[in-house]
Amino acid sequence: MNDDVMLIGEGFSGDGANAAHVNIVMGPRNGPVGTAWATALATPSTGHVPFVAVAAPGVPLRPFTLFVNKAAIENDQHGQLTWGAAQAGLAAGMGTAYKNFAFRGREDFVVIAAMWVNPAADNEESVFTNNRDATVAAIAMCSRPAQAIAVDIEAMLSPSNPYFRK
Repeated sequence: MNDDVMLIGEGFSGDGANAAHVNIVMGPRNGPVGTAWATALATPSTGHVPFVAVAAPGVPLRPFTLFVNKAAIENDQHGQLTWGAAQAGLAAGMGTAYKNFAFRGREDFVVIAAMWVNPAADNEESVFTNNRDATVAAIAMCSRPAQAIAVDIEAMLSPSNPYFRK
């Protein structure tokens, strides 16, 4: 497989404070994504400490996945939801993607998952479910060919997202 391969995906699920926004970058560990993965793990910054995501203590996600929090941890509840429910949602989403053969032929890949957990989030089950669903959507985007550029341009001319509608 080409070492320069880099797949990118995005997923959003839910609404309000418990919504999830997941960005996925994946590629071979001996390529640029592997370099970015190791660099991010080795260079945490205040409020942002990337960590190897696990399904359970001692059971890392496959392929190895780096959890990068997009929002600095603001309080104990936010930390609990980020490291607990959001990490578990990432694990469940990666498991679903793996079961659906998203990683067939990509056993040498690593994944970087940039995860948004709103500091105002307050519902553990919603955070879990939304992160699971957003992860599945992001991995699906990585696994399919890019849509026609005309569709992308049309969306860019009338942008909308959960926080803004034109």
